[in-house]
Amino acid sequence: MIRGALLLAAGIGLGAGGMTAARHDEKHGSVKVLAARDIAEKLDGKEAKATTVEVTLEAGKAGEPHRHPGPTFGYVLEGEYEWAINDQPAKVLKTGETFYEPAGCLHRVSKNPGKVKTRVLAWVLHPRDAAQLVIPEPKK
Repeated sequence: MIRGALLLAAGIGLGAGGMTAARHDEKHGSVKVLAARDIAEKLDGKEAKATTVEVTLEAGKAGEPHRHPGPTFGYVLEGEYEWAINDQPAKVLKTGETFYEPAGCLHRVSKNPGKVKTRVLAWVLHPRDAAQLVIPEPKK
């Protein structure tokens, strides 16, 4: 999300300035950290960072459900991206469309429903001391 992705969304082995993420099934796609910057604003009184990632999902692939330690914003660069948070219905976003996830919400659907590669650019704002950018949802 990324279901895993953004982002963030796909939740596949990130490393950004000491930050780690849970490893999910890497055959589903990839997450590439593009930038990680300290920011002046604070989140819940804590020093914060903004991490930018590019999530790539191959046709028909999906990530695992997960959460992020701060708000997440995404932009579909290429293809289609099926996305859902909490109990909201899933939406299929097209190239050029955006999404927002509140901090800690369940990113339950992160899927490429199409027949071509999907690429999503995502920004996660998070406390600098966050141990993980992607927090896997425990299996029920």
